[in-house]
Amino acid sequence: MAVVPIEKGGRAAVTYWRVVERLGNYTLMHFPLETGRTHQIRVHSAYLGHPLIGDPVYGAGTSVGVNLPGQALHAWKLRLQHPVTQDWISVTAPPSPAFTKLLEVLRRRITATGSNV
Repeated sequence: MAVVPIEKGGRAAVTYWRVVERLGNYTLMHFPLETGRTHQIRVHSAYLGHPLIGDPVYGAGTSVGVNLPGQALHAWKLRLQHPVTQDWISVTAPPSPAFTKLLEVLRRRITATGSNV
C-alpha cells in the first residue's frame, strides 16, 4: 500500500486527523475516516513522516519500551450500515492493556522530564 496520485492509478483515500494529546515526541491522534482503504491510517501517517509506534511495515522500527503486539492503533468506535436492513450499527471497545500501558509510559516520561516538547 502506498500514496499514489489518482492520475497514476491510485485510488481516493481521505483521512482526517485531530490531535488528542501531545506526549513529548509522540502524539495521541484521532483519525475519522471518510474512506476505508487497507492500511489507510498507517500509510498516510508514514507518508507524512509520522509513522505509528510499533508498525513493522510502515514504521521506523524504534522501540518505546512497551512490548506491543502490533502497531499502536485502536479502533475505539466503528459505525457501519447493515447491508441488508440499512440500519446503522455502532460498536465501541476500550483500548487494549498494551495500548493503555503505552500511554502510561509516555505520560510518565513527560512528568519525569518536566517537558512536553
